[in-house]
Amino acid sequence: MKFIELKSRGGNYLVVAENVAWLRDYENGQTQVGMVGGAPLLVAGKIEDIAASILEQANAAE
Repeated sequence: MKFIELKSRGGNYLVVAENVAWLRDYENGQTQVGMVGGAPLLVAGKIEDIAASILEQANAAE
């Protein structure tokens, strides 16, 4: 199980990388991150930046 960090304006999240289901552009430079079996998270950053961050963290050597 690999945890990744997602930064939010209200506080940061650590989520299991495999539980990220989808990304959606949101207002004010934020992105919604859909989670398997849960409500979406609202994180700071554009969709392209969030996608790159998720892939980078998920593929990082342990």
